[in-house]
Amino acid sequence: MSKRSSRQRSPSKFKKSQNQRRKRFGETSQPQEAIQAELRQQQQRVELFSEVTLKIRQSLQLREILHTTVTEVQRILQADRVLIYHVLPDGTGKTISEAVLPDYPTLMDLEFPQEVFPEDYQQLYAQGRVRAIANVHDPAAGLASCLVEFVDQFHIKAKLIVPIVQNLNTHTQSQLWGLLIAHQCNSDRHWVDFELELMQQLADQISIALSQAQLLEHLEEVVEARTAELKDVNRNLQQEINVRKHAEATLRQREEQLRLITNALPVLIAYVDEQQKYRFNNQAYHDWLGQAPGEIYGRHLRQVWGEDCYQRMQVYVKIALSGQAVTYENDIFLKDGSGRSVDVTYIPHLDDQKTVKGFFALSSDISDRKAIERMKDEFISVISHELRTPLTSLHSALKILATGRLGTLSEEGQQMLGIADDSTERLVRLVNNVLDLQRIESGKVVMELQTCNAANLMIQATEAMQAMAQQHEITLVKQPQDIPVWADGDYILQALTNLLSNAIKFSSPGGTVWLTVEQQDGSPNFPREVIFRVRDEGQGIPYDQLERIFERFQQVDSSDSRKKGGTGLGLTICRKIIEQHNGRIWAESNPGRGSTFAFTLPAIDSI
Repeated sequence: MSKRSSRQRSPSKFKKSQNQRRKRFGETSQPQEAIQAELRQQQQRVELFSEVTLKIRQSLQLREILHTTVTEVQRILQADRVLIYHVLPDGTGKTISEAVLPDYPTLMDLEFPQEVFPEDYQQLYAQGRVRAIANVHDPAAGLASCLVEFVDQFHIKAKLIVPIVQNLNTHTQSQLWGLLIAHQCNSDRHWVDFELELMQQLADQISIALSQAQLLEHLEEVVEARTAELKDVNRNLQQEINVRKHAEATLRQREEQLRLITNALPVLIAYVDEQQKYRFNNQAYHDWLGQAPGEIYGRHLRQVWGEDCYQRMQVYVKIALSGQAVTYENDIFLKDGSGRSVDVTYIPHLDDQKTVKGFFALSSDISDRKAIERMKDEFISVISHELRTPLTSLHSALKILATGRLGTLSEEGQQMLGIADDSTERLVRLVNNVLDLQRIESGKVVMELQTCNAANLMIQATEAMQAMAQQHEITLVKQPQDIPVWADGDYILQALTNLLSNAIKFSSPGGTVWLTVEQQDGSPNFPREVIFRVRDEGQGIPYDQLERIFERFQQVDSSDSRKKGGTGLGLTICRKIIEQHNGRIWAESNPGRGSTFAFTLPAIDSI
């Protein structure tokens, strides 16, 4: 619409063209009044044309445009009938818009066969042919007699035919869409240039309106399709929103149920995400720490527990976030300043892809149990101290008796003396172990951590246990590697010899015990560490006993302490030593095929 057709002319150009035409045909001799009258008439016609064009452009409805066109043209030209004939793809056609005086028959909606408008005629009109016939019966008009008879039935005396050509796009040929036709029915009529130009320009406007109508129809189709898509998207979105609302409501309901259940338990229950921030905690946190669940939600572990407590729990938090369940003991302070000992268990939360999303934390108060244990330890410690000196003297006396310097005993006496010596020696070891354990647990032992070579520790441990291995007909195999670790060498050597001693004692003659070491790569949540392993081919350990055997005086078979000479404290001491190094110790076993005891130490580059 914004671009003027090449066939349109402005009023000034139109006047200039008329003047030139008059000069060309020698019309300059007309009287001045006649020229002015013609100019006024032309001015009126131009204004009428502009009005028609404006009405066409203001409407996007093709039917309304066509009706306006025929009505205004019929009014401007004072013609008896003006119609628009639409050429159909099969060559037929029909009148789709008409303005006709009441005295003459209407051609509206009449369909005309292809013979009325042959294909060669269509091609001529598609190339821009315009026909102005002043008298259809004049032979000079070139109409066939049959066609003259055909138009007579509609009272047509003269007619003006202008093609309506549609440009499908700028790169294709024009296509004849229809004809704009004016009929004079009451008399002959000589069509003037202005009337031809008016009809041509209006035909151009109709062509533009057709393009706009098609574009509008296309846009409406696009809008309709997009509207349908948006409705589908909106419907799906609404369904998703409903599902989420239902899920959120269900989640809130379950959370309330879970909170109701957990609030009734006298333990700390919480869920911590991978960023170490609380996402759930029960009422016990408020009762113990004075912090309401809403205050704790979203806060970091360090903010809730303080820097000192967080440093003690940090290594276990990293273990849980690496995907491993872990249990440890810790000391905390309540809101009234009193201290409590708690048993803490972290259980990692894994999604379907086995990715750690956080962990569940369960902390229970074991202060009473720890108090009893301390009382027991103190009692045992006192008793052990009281026993240690007389036992040492008794052991020494038995050794002297065994040498025979104080007299010769009978064979039966020698046997009794040997049994007494073994029992005394076992009691001495038991007392020493109890005292060592008590010293480690009480914190009286300060680990002197420094850089140690794992290979040296392994060599020293196997050399110390070589005699025992030979006595039990066990082959010791070590695979030392020069890996630096951050440890107290004496205590790690004690842990290694304890584990080797157990492996040798619980292996059958002819068996093999392996001592290996390797460095494990770290992860964002877990530092690099060194893993020692002691593997045997003994009877193995039942699955439900793998954790219990690290407790005091716990052995798979209670008779083992008598058969193998163990005190039941060796593994407990090992665990205490390794925990003092911020390491872990555990047992793996395949009953009937042997066991593996493993512990970790921090790698020197992770300190």
